Amino acid sequence: MVKIDSRIPLYYQLMDILVEKMDSGELKENDQLPSERELCDSYQVSRTTVRQTMQELEKQRYIYKIHGRGTFVSPRTYSQSLVKFYSFTEEMKKLNKQPTTKVVSFEKILCDKKIAKVVNLMVDSEIFKIIRLRLADGEPMLYETSYIPVQYFPNLSPEELEQTPLYEVFRSQYNVKISSARESFKAVSANKVEADMLMIKEDFPCLLLERITYSPSAVIEYTVSIARGDKFTYTVELK
Repeated sequence: MVKIDSRIPLYYQLMDILVEKMDSGELKENDQLPSERELCDSYQVSRTTVRQTMQELEKQRYIYKIHGRGTFVSPRTYSQSLVKFYSFTEEMKKLNKQPTTKVVSFEKILCDKKIAKVVNLMVDSEIFKIIRLRLADGEPMLYETSYIPVQYFPNLSPEELEQTPLYEVFRSQYNVKISSARESFKAVSANKVEADMLMIKEDFPCLLLERITYSPSAVIEYTVSIARGDKFTYTVELK
């Protein structure tokens, strides 16, 4: 039964109860919610109250509906601020998630004109092309393609990158510090390869992030990431 508090609308009190169940894990991602009638009986409220609650939960993206099947708990999204430098590993740890990295491919290639211009190298300079899948608690989150100049990090290995975050490798193995980074993003649809790796449907909404990372003296990384659109929100603080 919803606790009666005349100062707070009943639908809002019911919403708080359901959100608390989601936050505690009693209702997990993609779990089906009880029907309207079951919620009415369980909490002794009217169908109008339940419908108002569902509308508000859906508006705030706590739930989603599938026609003919019912209402389900939305997958949790992770809010990432773009006003300061961040790393996937550290951000997932802050959320009490276990970050892991799978190196999909690791090769040494020669820069074409586009990559050479971005990383400020001569065409045909050697560069590592590294494709990684980033996971949180075993769930695929990001599909990343990184280009890293060989001349600055000659002994990089795929085994090392699966065990140690890339920026930690830069710092501890090569004494290279990051001074700044520039990042841009736009909405895209996942292609077949990206969809297969991220375990989503082809053409699923995603975000494409391009990051150029600088040391005090050079460009040390260019990374293109595909982030699942149902898992991330990015925010910018305006002053």
